[in-house]
Amino acid sequence: MTARLAILASGRGSNLQAILDAIAAGALDARVVGVFSDKPGAAALQRVDAALRWSADAKTFASREAFDAELAEAVAASKPDWVVCAGYMRILGDGFIARFAGRLLNIHPSLLPKYKGLRTHARALEAGDAEHGASVHFVVPELDAGTVVAQVPIPVLPGDTPETLASRLLSREHALLIAVLRLAAAGRITEQEGTVWLDGHPLLNPLQLDCTGTLAAR
Repeated sequence: MTARLAILASGRGSNLQAILDAIAAGALDARVVGVFSDKPGAAALQRVDAALRWSADAKTFASREAFDAELAEAVAASKPDWVVCAGYMRILGDGFIARFAGRLLNIHPSLLPKYKGLRTHARALEAGDAEHGASVHFVVPELDAGTVVAQVPIPVLPGDTPETLASRLLSREHALLIAVLRLAAAGRITEQEGTVWLDGHPLLNPLQLDCTGTLAAR
């Protein structure tokens, strides 16, 4: 059955657009059933019909928990199979994560466990890393600490800046997200007690996206 995806986004929505493009091309058997944002002015919201948009300014809520509770109700009303954080820049609370545990994914621009949080491209350059990349992981209460499903590496080139590194990674980041969502939509991945299972077998290491766009075991 076609997977129902709820997308959380705070910014321009380039990962959301990659999902929409893959669905339109028949490369992803899924349907976006809602786009949810903590930023009412987020460009991502404009990429879907008005009926699929939900947003609220988190700053107007009395507490983080109050905002998360309203967000959770809105997401749950869309009856998603998977909830995907695609450039969602707000830390989700424990209650929200617990409600959607096992079907909540995030894409993060680093080779986790390196560089959790922000400024990942600059931090990779400051550390003198030879490669950088992106990861898709299950979401847990600790920031960017959930079990990693898959990663894609790219080389760091001489003269790279945070901007050039981010730009070169973006298309590979999109490809990684779509590849993982294909597995999710097909019911091939689950998370159990901190381990990712693929086709009923535990993954000892994250899958890696190769140059052909195929996910393979390391």
